[in-house]
Amino acid sequence: MKTQRLQTWSARAVGGGPATSIPAKLRRMRGFLEIDLMVGLAILTLAVLPLGYSFARERRVLKIEYCRSVADEIVDGEMEILAAGAANGMPDGTRDYPVQAAAASQLPPGHFQLTKTGNHLRLEWTSDKRRGIGPVVRETTLP
Repeated sequence: MKTQRLQTWSARAVGGGPATSIPAKLRRMRGFLEIDLMVGLAILTLAVLPLGYSFARERRVLKIEYCRSVADEIVDGEMEILAAGAANGMPDGTRDYPVQAAAASQLPPGHFQLTKTGNHLRLEWTSDKRRGIGPVVRETTLP
């Protein structure tokens, strides 16, 4: 039985020969392609990173706008109920106002405050933590 001897060749070889037979022109072209690849990756990185940060900022802004619209809807609805006659039996002064809206669970921690002065009503939602939403205020005068 004959034993076969395996010959190892370099992976960089061109045309089946050893690595030392690579022409100088081919080595320069290979170096140029590596530089071209690095420049392309740098350009891609510089284009994609700011895009990723803008998506993160946009997500934060959308969350703030969503919370503000939920607070607007709740305050508008409660003010309509109060103006329809629910505030007639309430004494003058400032008090916390409880809301029954399930959407209030989507708001950041905060409180609703009702102020009644004669026939003037003011309902306000204020966040306990500063989150960029700001207070939501509605005022009306009872007939």
